[in-house]
This record gives sequence, C-alpha cells and structure tokens, in this order.
Amino acid sequence: MTDDKRVEKDVLGEVEVPADAYWGISTQRAIENFKISGERMPENFILALAQVKKACILANMEGGNISQRVGQAILEASNEMLEDHKMLDQFPIDIYQTGSGTQTNMCMNEVLANRANQILGHPMGMKEPVHPNDHVNMGQSSNDVIPTAMHVAALQELKEHLFPAIEKAIEVLDTKIAGFEGIVKVGRTHLQDAVPIPLSLEFKVYREQLSATRLALDAARDELYTIPIGGTALGTGLNAPDGFAEQVSEILSKITGFPFVVGDVKAEGIASHRRFVRLSSGLKQLALSLMKMSNDIRWLGSGPRAGLGELNLPKNEPGSSIMPGKINPTQSEALIQVCLRVLGNDQVVTMGEGYGSVLDLNVAKPLIIVTVLDSLNILTGGILSFTKNCLIGLEADLALIERQLERSLMTVTRLSPIVGYDTASKIAKHAQDNGLTIREAIEELDIEIDGNLDQILDPAEMV
Repeated sequence: MTDDKRVEKDVLGEVEVPADAYWGISTQRAIENFKISGERMPENFILALAQVKKACILANMEGGNISQRVGQAILEASNEMLEDHKMLDQFPIDIYQTGSGTQTNMCMNEVLANRANQILGHPMGMKEPVHPNDHVNMGQSSNDVIPTAMHVAALQELKEHLFPAIEKAIEVLDTKIAGFEGIVKVGRTHLQDAVPIPLSLEFKVYREQLSATRLALDAARDELYTIPIGGTALGTGLNAPDGFAEQVSEILSKITGFPFVVGDVKAEGIASHRRFVRLSSGLKQLALSLMKMSNDIRWLGSGPRAGLGELNLPKNEPGSSIMPGKINPTQSEALIQVCLRVLGNDQVVTMGEGYGSVLDLNVAKPLIIVTVLDSLNILTGGILSFTKNCLIGLEADLALIERQLERSLMTVTRLSPIVGYDTASKIAKHAQDNGLTIREAIEELDIEIDGNLDQILDPAEMV
C-alpha cells in the first residue's frame, strides 16, 4: 500500500482510502471501527464468497438484469480472484464485525467493482460504471450471501481435506488390524487388569469409531447442500428477480460440484444456522474418537521400563531438554490438544446459534464459520500428522505382551464356571498376595480343576 489517498463519499460523509486499495469506503470504515483481534476472515471463506458472487453475476447476466459489458467485467474480476488468487490481500476486516458479515460482503462488492471498473478503463473509487451495491450485490443481501458462502466453504473443506484425512487414517488402521491379528494381550478396565483381549480388537474399536463419525459427518454435509440464496434480507426474496434463487443455485452447483438446492423456507437458513451446529457436533464426535485413540496409544506406549509398554511408538525427536535419551508420545499429545480445541470450538458454535439466532437473523455468522473452519483445518492437520508420524510406525512388543499376559490375574475368570466365583476369587487373591501366576496359585492351593488346565488358561481360548 502506498501513502497516497483517494477520497470517497457515502451518505455518512467523506473518508480517505489508500489510493491503490481495491476496497472502498465501506471497508475503510470497517477497518477503523472494528480494531479488535487483528484476525481476518480466512482465505477459503473469501474464495467461497467469490464463488457465490460469480454465480450471482452469471444469473443476473442470463436473466438480462445486468448489461453484458458490466457483467463481463465483474466476471473477469471474480475469475482473477478464483483462478489466480489475486486480490486476496484486499480483505483486511476483522472477523469480529457485524454479525451478518455485512462488512465482509461489502468488501467483496467493492473489490470486485473497483477491479471491474479498472478493467473497463475507469478509476477506482468512483463506483462508475460498476457499482458495488447496484451491480455486484444485485438481487442479494449479506443475510443470504454470507450463509451461502459459509455452506460452500465448509463443504469444500470437508471434501478436499478432512474426509481424505479420515480415509487415510482408516486405511492405516486396517493395516494395523491385519498386522496385529493373533496377538492376545492383557485387557484393562478402570486402568486395572482385565480379561485378555486381541490387540487387533482394540484397533478395530478405533476404526469403528472413525467410520461411524464419518457417517455422521456425511449426514451433516448433506444438510449443507440446502442454501438460502435468493432470500435477500429476511428470506422473503425482496428485490431478487424471479427465478434468481434457482438460477444461482444451479450455477453455483456447476462451479463447485456440489448439488445445491434452494431451501423451501429461505428465512430459516438466514435466521438460524442449525446445520452448522450439527456439523460442529459431528466434528466434536470425531475429536472425541481421535482423543480416545491417541490417548490409548499414549498409554499403551508408556514406559519404556515403568509403563505398560505394549506398543513401541516411533522415535521422532528427543523428548527432553534435560533428560538424555527420553522419547515422548508427542504425536498423541499434539492430537489431544487439537481435539480439546475442537471441543471448545463446538461450544462456541453452540453459543453462536443460541445467542445469535434472535428473531429474523442469526447475528453470529462470522464467528460460526471461522470457528467451524478452524476445527476442520486443525482436525485435518492433526489426523494427517498423527497417521504419518505415529500410527503407521506402531509396533507391538510381543515379548513384553506375553510376559504381562502370563502374570495376569484375570485369566482366572475362565475358572469361574468350573470352580465357582468364590474359589476363583480365592485363587486370584492368593496369586496377588504371593506374587504367583494363576497356575502357580492353583498348584499351591492344591485345587482340583476338572478339565485341561493348559487349555482353560490359554488366553487364545478366552478371546
């Protein structure tokens, strides 16, 4: 940005705008009025908004609502942004702005209008021959455009990033399940020894949780295909041309590849963002599943000499600045922190819907979409990092697993139907008190067992 200024006017008066800025007076007022966090709307949302604007321009051109000359200039400007990622630095407004996202919508209108005027050989800031409201925003309101862009941005993140990351994790889990087949280990409940369990079964739990969560996210994704475009301010469609909503939906579907449909009650998609509450809930479910897996693996890899130690975790980096040779479960810890952030984000989205949805407009739109996109982003990165740097390299310590299994007291459970619960408890207590195995305790107590004791106490027979 240069130090040179241009002066723009609106109904409130005059404002100086950087001479080379594509934004205009509305954006400049927002820059001055919302100096809050220094955080800007993420680029993936800005690009989604540009896609919505492109669909609206094409619909207005097809409907004869805007001249081909003006429409083509706006279209060229939007394509520069979408295809070449130009002008993405022209959105300086804080994410904490009006709850409808009007400032961000107007910034997009001004950027596209000024670039279109430049393309047509006119100076920026004059609003001629392309006007940000009259042309770029034709047939639209921030109230229907912003939520439509919210849907587009979330859907793209799901399709392009999160879903492939989940699928990769499931693929690696399948490999681990196959590799761990036949390994029987000590099971644990309440952090205490329990009956034997196949190592592969524990990993099948993680896989099942990820698969179930993916189905929940698929359902949430499908709800996002319904958009409120064409509802304008309150869902009534005021100032939108006949058939505009359907045209935009069809064009936007072609641009993005998503099967968008216009909501039967557009006002509902403007006044409430329950669909994002459902999506965020699915992300929370995913976070909880990931937290269990990463925390379990952290516990199973604890040690190396004073922990459970049944899994050998990849040694990625030194774990301590003071203790030589220490290696920590860093990937588990990183993923756990990601999950905690997502759980907090879900609460933000919940409150954004609860407190923001008042009367005819939800006024927490920027907060909701920024929070959901943050969850999508860090979950994607967290899953990919954990999969690559931990999950793939996990190995079972077979010798330690066998030693722990041999000393496990809970194999006595198989004796309950044979000698009764009380006698089996007596055997277990004697083994524990005297540091014996179950087999040694039986021999020392001189208890007769009806049947082949080797077979009865074989852990493989218990699973």
